[in-house]
Amino acid sequence: MKILMVLTSHDKLGDTGKKTGFWLEEFAAPYYVFKDAGAEITLASPKGGHPPLDPKSEEPESQTEATIRFQQDKEAQAALANTLKLSSVSGEDYDAVFYPGGHGPLWDLSDDLNSIALIEAMYAAGKPVAAVCHAPGVFRNTKSPDGSPLVQGKSVTGFANTEEEAVGLTNIVPFLVEDELKKNGGKYSKADNWQSYTVSDRNLITGQNPASSEAGAKAVLQQLSIESR
Repeated sequence: MKILMVLTSHDKLGDTGKKTGFWLEEFAAPYYVFKDAGAEITLASPKGGHPPLDPKSEEPESQTEATIRFQQDKEAQAALANTLKLSSVSGEDYDAVFYPGGHGPLWDLSDDLNSIALIEAMYAAGKPVAAVCHAPGVFRNTKSPDGSPLVQGKSVTGFANTEEEAVGLTNIVPFLVEDELKKNGGKYSKADNWQSYTVSDRNLITGQNPASSEAGAKAVLQQLSIESR
């Protein structure tokens, strides 16, 4: 079982002068769900190397069992520091792809041609394609095999407008995940702010927020186990 995890390379939070990147819990929780299931994990990002970490995700109130485990895991830290360039990977080599969120993907992965091609190819091949929190923004420009928007007519979730408002970044981000999913014809639903909520529509898996990242990863494993029967 080979799983590709794709992280952002973008580190600037709009014009605020502040840093952004990927959200630690949204990487660490799925990473250990996959690792503990015996998966072979490959990490990639548009620029390769060490992807930028949103500094807020390192603050004490954002820590979980998975993030604490990661901070003590030299092997995982080394893997993260040496992500492959996204242009060098092929979806044919993996059984599933998982996109952790953080605000970074809104700026780079949503328009990245390598990411778009990867998602479209893996989805068309029936492989699990998963994204949590802000990462469902990576579906913004992706198409189904018939040329329609990938999320059109599909049940999806992602970071809610009310959650973006709660963190005070509604007017900073390039687009709102909830609005973009709806604009592309997605059947968007959500739970209360910050509650775990994951939606699976065939091989498209989306999670609403950081709390949904573990459940999103487990949904990927569930699909892979069904496929292998």
